[in-house]
Amino acid sequence: MKIEGYTVDEILNLPVNDIEELVLINKPMVVSVGTAQVLGQFWVKHSRTLVVELAHIDGGGEGVLLAIQRIAKDICAKKNLEEMECLVYAVSCARPNMKLRAHLVKRGFEIKNVPHKGEVFYKVFDVSGT
Repeated sequence: MKIEGYTVDEILNLPVNDIEELVLINKPMVVSVGTAQVLGQFWVKHSRTLVVELAHIDGGGEGVLLAIQRIAKDICAKKNLEEMECLVYAVSCARPNMKLRAHLVKRGFEIKNVPHKGEVFYKVFDVSGT
């Protein structure tokens, strides 16, 4: 699987400065992940939490979420972050993806009303030991 033309391993080997400049910009971006187009936003909150917001995933199904999670955990380790906060905006879609919802619930995500964000599938991962 490639993400914007890079393999997951190539992304994992990028310098932290490149990741900060290209990804951790706290602005919405569309990224090609395998056969999917992902609208997301990634940033560091309070110097301890990587925030991963996924607003829309079009296509995919070949492990897109697992690839994003693997890269996010690596970023957390490189930046010595303590947690990863994930928000997936899949609660009130016009055409809900039931497989995605089932996957999120199976992984322990809960529907939560997050201030200034609305209802999302939400989970915080402790990554301090990674």
